[in-house]
Amino acid sequence: MDALGKTGYAVIGLGHISQRAILPAFQNAKASRLVALVSGDDAKAKSLAKQYGAARTYTYEAFQQCLSDPQVHAVYIATPNSTHLEFALRAAAAGKHILCEKPLGITAAQCRQMIEACRINRVKLMVAYRKYFEPSTLELKQLIASGKLGNLRLIHTAFTIALPAGGKSWQLKKSLAGGGSLLDVGIYGINTVRWLTGLEPLEATAHTWTAQPDRFSEVDDSISFQLKFPGGLYLQGSSSFSAAKASFLQIHGEKGWAALNPAYAYNEERRYFGKIAGEWFEKKFEITDEFAPQLDHLAECIREDRAPQPDGVAGLRDVAAIEAIYEAAALNRSVPILAVH
Repeated sequence: MDALGKTGYAVIGLGHISQRAILPAFQNAKASRLVALVSGDDAKAKSLAKQYGAARTYTYEAFQQCLSDPQVHAVYIATPNSTHLEFALRAAAAGKHILCEKPLGITAAQCRQMIEACRINRVKLMVAYRKYFEPSTLELKQLIASGKLGNLRLIHTAFTIALPAGGKSWQLKKSLAGGGSLLDVGIYGINTVRWLTGLEPLEATAHTWTAQPDRFSEVDDSISFQLKFPGGLYLQGSSSFSAAKASFLQIHGEKGWAALNPAYAYNEERRYFGKIAGEWFEKKFEITDEFAPQLDHLAECIREDRAPQPDGVAGLRDVAAIEAIYEAAALNRSVPILAVH
């Protein structure tokens, strides 16, 4: 903590999500302060540092200097997926706490490495799942916990985005992304359903397809998957890199149903609606900053020495489910999801 009692952050990676959401969030954070920026583009880092008030900038080659900065207490990793592991291991070894964009790693083995490194070095590890702090999803979680929907039977969810045509996005390269739409946006549905229900999936089936095989030669474009949960609950999920930006989550119980649409975008008004015992309900939620609460949650956990939620194990469980989904799609059969503790 600094003299003002705030946690000093270094943000690593200055791509779209950092510029549009993470850096602006520090203006709304109460327990967090932006100290440094780390980027492969020094000019961009200096420009953004001036705009958002970061005192220092570092290149990736000078990352160790950033880790030696006593005013940096935590790092926010927002780099391409395949680089999360390296930055996390180095940060943990330097005693810096970690807030990492999803997916935590591109394999379950990588996630375990990160969790173990943070355990050994006694630093906090948190995955940046915004839904844990977003008002409409918190209200949906309370509704489920109340039992008003009855026993849950079926959940449908989808998240699609259209990657720019003709672009050379890192998301199209397996060496950087680790996977396609499932790992990038489909993961939101998996994590959100696990969190909302408190249940862990047991088995996966899946199918992938694309109308642009040349473009999506390395990563999945569109995928549909089914996860079997305990108690007779099934999740039917889909994601795509070649459909207009949209998302929804609809939960069906024995006594009623409830939905969010849009469900996952951070910059859209959210609609929460459904019907319970024949009675319709509907509510709108205005756009809120979904990133500042994450920054402050980790800051509070550091100050109070408690585990953040979602933690590294939550990230590991999502990636383990994704590995099973990919295997199911490749083998064209159901694949069990190994329990993660």
